[in-house]
Amino acid sequence: MNVGQAIKLCRTRRGISQADLARQAECSVSYLSMLENNKRDPTLSTMTKIAHALHMPVGIIFFLGAEGDDLTGIGKSLQGDLARTALELLNEPVSDQRPLL
Repeated sequence: MNVGQAIKLCRTRRGISQADLARQAECSVSYLSMLENNKRDPTLSTMTKIAHALHMPVGIIFFLGAEGDDLTGIGKSLQGDLARTALELLNEPVSDQRPLL
């Protein structure tokens, strides 16, 4: 699982700086940088704050960070469809999105 890469992907697609995301997620920039570089593993509460700041469901961030056998049981076609949909969500303006569940 490469959650750090997924956080960075979502953050850069949203056009948010590390400083802005760290402030919104109530963590330090250095901690966020360590997360993005997979030098630390985030807690679920931190991931929830990051996901909320990115206007993305936390499950989508975990999905985007999946690698190798992390998604066994889900067909490759469905994996591709889910990935495309998740990336499309990142391209939508935040104000046009439905509230997070």
